[in-house]
Formats: sequence, C-alpha cells, structure tokens
Amino acid sequence: MVASVVAGMVPRPRASARSTMYGAVLLAALVVAGAGPAQGAKRPVVRFAFTGDIAMVAGPAESYFSRVALDLAGDVVLGNLEGTLTSRGSSKCARGSPDCFAFHAPEAYAQLLRRAGFTVMNLANNHALDYGASGQVDTVAAVRAAGMLTTGRPGEIAYANVRGTRVALVGFAPYPWAQSLLEIPAAQALVRKADAWADLVVVTMHAGAEGARHLHVRPGTEWFLGENRGNSVAFAHAVVRAGADLVVGSGPHVLRGLEWYRGRLIAYSLGNFVGYGTLNTSGVTGVSAILEVTLDREASWVAGQLVPVTIAGTGIPRPDPARAASALVRRLSRQDFGPRAVAVSRSGVLRPPRSADPGSRRRGG
Repeated sequence: MVASVVAGMVPRPRASARSTMYGAVLLAALVVAGAGPAQGAKRPVVRFAFTGDIAMVAGPAESYFSRVALDLAGDVVLGNLEGTLTSRGSSKCARGSPDCFAFHAPEAYAQLLRRAGFTVMNLANNHALDYGASGQVDTVAAVRAAGMLTTGRPGEIAYANVRGTRVALVGFAPYPWAQSLLEIPAAQALVRKADAWADLVVVTMHAGAEGARHLHVRPGTEWFLGENRGNSVAFAHAVVRAGADLVVGSGPHVLRGLEWYRGRLIAYSLGNFVGYGTLNTSGVTGVSAILEVTLDREASWVAGQLVPVTIAGTGIPRPDPARAASALVRRLSRQDFGPRAVAVSRSGVLRPPRSADPGSRRRGG
C-alpha cells in the first residue's frame, strides 16, 4: 500500500513555508467540506503530488531533490521518470544521429527518488527504452525494490490503498512500449477497468510537441520530429468520460495550462523537473512546478496548489522566489481554456472556475 510505504520508510522533515501554506489552505477546505478535525474527519481524503520530467545521469545525486523534498509530500507522489536506471544494455543512440538523446543513471538512484518522497514512477514516455529491454527490466526492478510502484507499460495499472480509499494510476504515451494514448477507445477501456476497482483513478499522459514554441494546448494531433505525439485534448477528455478523476501530463518540457472538464482537473504538462546534464533549462524550459491536489473519496475537489520551482542553469530543482510558474500557468490556462480555466493565485493556490461543478461520483462527475 502506498500509505504504509510512506509512513514506514520515509520520516518526513519539518514542513517548509510553502507546504505549511498549502496545509493551511487544505485544512480550511477540509473544515468547510466537513472533513476536518472539527467535523470528525467524516470524508476521507487523498493528497497527491506530481512532478514533470526527471532525467537523471550520474552526477550530484544527493542534490537532485534536496531543496524540494519538503514539497514532495503526499499519500501518492508521482514523477515521470524520463530515462532508465541501469548499468546494462546498449544506448539507442549508438548508431543514431547526433540529435539522439539516451538517459541512464545507476539503479541505486531509485533509492534517492524514494527518499525524496516519491511513491510512484510513470514509465510511459519516449525515454523508457533508451537502453533496450534489459534497461527497462532493471529500471522496473530498481523502482520496485526501493518501495515504489510503476505505471505506464502496456496494460499496467498501479493500485494503492490510502487509509481505505482505493487509488488506481494508469500511464499512457504514444509508443509501443507504453500503454498507447493514440488508441483512445482502448485507453478508455483500461481506465474503466481501473475505475471498476478504484475510488479514485489518476491518468498520466506523455503527449504533445516539445519546447518553448509549444506552450499552448491546441486542438488536434500534435507532431514533433516526425512523431505522432497524440491529441492531448481529445485523449484527456475521453479518459475523464471513462472514469478518470485527475489527468496529469508531461512531454512538452514546458508547463502548460490547467483545464476544468466535467468536474475534473486536467494538467496538460508539468514541464521539466530534473535535468542535470540532460535537459534544456533556459527560458521557459527552466520554469517548473510541483502540483499538489487533494480529493475526497468521492472524487470531489478539496484543495490544490502549484508550487513554483526553477531548474534554470543547473537543471536541479529549487524553490523559485519569483513564482514564475504561477504567472505562466495562470496566463496559459486563461488563454487556452477561457471559462474552463483553473484559477491560479499569485501564491499558487488553485481554484476551479466559479460556475463549475466541483465534481463528485455521486453527481455523475
């Protein structure tokens, strides 16, 4: 169970000012919703945290998460592992073009991820097979040996039980080694399978073109370097209709906007998170964030926070006093989704549109 792993393996350090602020927002929301201490905690909740792309190589490993670990706190903490944890296999770039990129780090780095607070690694992305089948086998083994779950391979659903609330996590990407997001009916079928067991279903999607020119979410299929990177809007909406309670994206290497659709949050891209020696960190590619969301067992919205982070220069995440992520995501959300945009305050607090249904399974979501 995710909850028992978190409680048993990783003593959490003293809260940061940012996590304390979110805690205050969350407590107020719980009391109003009838789930706080004054109400006898009648409505169980699950607190999630998500990050974008984590592309590690051998380097200053102890620094990779040291300045953001206080905000990697939750019952379920998921990151997109953009690369492999292996000492075997051959790089896919061995005979490739100079523009080919393949990432790998030692298997022991899985323990760094776990100590930082992660409980689930998404493997549905374009770098999961950088070192072949043996590299993927080693990655899965290392992640699981460190006490984390994996999701994203064909047919794979990660199941967790958080204080009696059942959570399922399903990852998708437009590649044959991942559960495909190009086959939307099949994606919906897998989400329905997850939903048949779970109280809460989380979907990750690795979709969209890459780079600073691709900040906006556009209708239709996105292509990049000759690859079909999926129709992220059609996919996200379809899996919500199939039962997903939260959709979180990665892939574009930049932050994208937040949409409220049928009472559910869709975060189209969380950008880069760790890119030391691997990812471009200039300009908007260095603007990052941790997405924190709390839902109750009926999938109703309780609270949300976008924690601004920067990886500019070093590729190592650290708090961003300029809070660039808040301003960027606020603007993109308004421009791309209008009345369906999730509001982002200067401090990063998230609120659904004023006229929106907060979302609940009892109301049909």
